[in-house]
Amino acid sequence: MRLLCPCLNICVYVYSYKTMRTKRKSVKRASISESSGNAFADLGLPDAEQELMKARLTIEIYRIIRERGLTQTEAGKILGIPQPQVSALARNRSGNFSVGRLIEFLTALGQDVKISVTPARKQHGRASVVVA
Repeated sequence: MRLLCPCLNICVYVYSYKTMRTKRKSVKRASISESSGNAFADLGLPDAEQELMKARLTIEIYRIIRERGLTQTEAGKILGIPQPQVSALARNRSGNFSVGRLIEFLTALGQDVKISVTPARKQHGRASVVVA
């Protein structure tokens, strides 16, 4: 299944095969479903909203590093982390970092981060990241 996630500008591929038998050989067909906007939720992962938030923050951190032409070593010095962890961020591997830590990275890169709390329309609120 190909999940389209416009919020991350990525496609996640999850293959669900149905085998069709013909006289000569078996043919596999993949089904494609449109994403809800959160690929993590579509895949049934726990804490999907938090993972989406971390992914968006990580993408923004990497965009700033790339835009400034920093090496991973230079970025690591600014962020206060070793180069291998910057490499993990560049590959969107934010699992080791909390949302708070990712926000600290953005402020270290000279970005203002604004957190806005508003009443939810439903019983359970949601978290989101908006990049200006």
